[in-house]
Parts: sequence; structure tokens; C-alpha cells
Amino acid sequence: MGGSALPPCPQCGSAYTYEDGGQLVCPECSHEWSPDESATDADALEVRDAVGNLLVDGDSVTIAKDLKVKGASNALKVGTRVKGIRLVDGADGHNIDCKVEGFGAMRLKSEFVKKA
Repeated sequence: MGGSALPPCPQCGSAYTYEDGGQLVCPECSHEWSPDESATDADALEVRDAVGNLLVDGDSVTIAKDLKVKGASNALKVGTRVKGIRLVDGADGHNIDCKVEGFGAMRLKSEFVKKA
């Protein structure tokens, strides 16, 4: 099978993927996936932080600017670390579901965070 017939790596986008047994492998980032996954990965949610880094579920991020929080007496400060984010498809632009220590569960916009 030629390299052009295989889908690009869903992790880094490399076109140099190859087959190894029943798996597809990327030689650049060492990501392995099954050919059945590649169709669903194409529809996956792509979320980028304030500086363009790709975010995935479970990442840790830091707040990039002070954010006012509805119903709270104080704001989220720059540099606040948020662990274990979950990406969601927020129609209102709030595409990160997380728990912030001292504030609880909330949704954030990816444009206001940086990958930690």
C-alpha cells in the first residue's frame, strides 16, 4: 500500500504514516491508531489555546488574563492553573469544561487559556 493511500496522522498531521499489523503508525510523533478510528478522528473537535497550541481532553492550562466570574466576588487571576480540562462543543464559545479550585465547575473559552 502506498503512503498516499493512508490517512495523515490525526495527532500531528504527518503524511508519512505506515501500516504495522492492523494499526497505522506515525513515524514523526509515534502515534498509533486503528484505521477505523481515523474516520471518527476527522470529525473530532479541534480546540486551540490563546497562542495556537492544540488542546486535548485531560490537558492542564493556565488562565491568560483576569476573568470576571458571574456570581463570584472575585475574578480568576492570570496564571491560575486548571488541571484535567474536558473539551466540549459550546455554541456560545465556552468550549472548555473544568473545575477551578476555589470556584468550582465552570466553562471557559479557549481563547483565554494557555496550555501548561
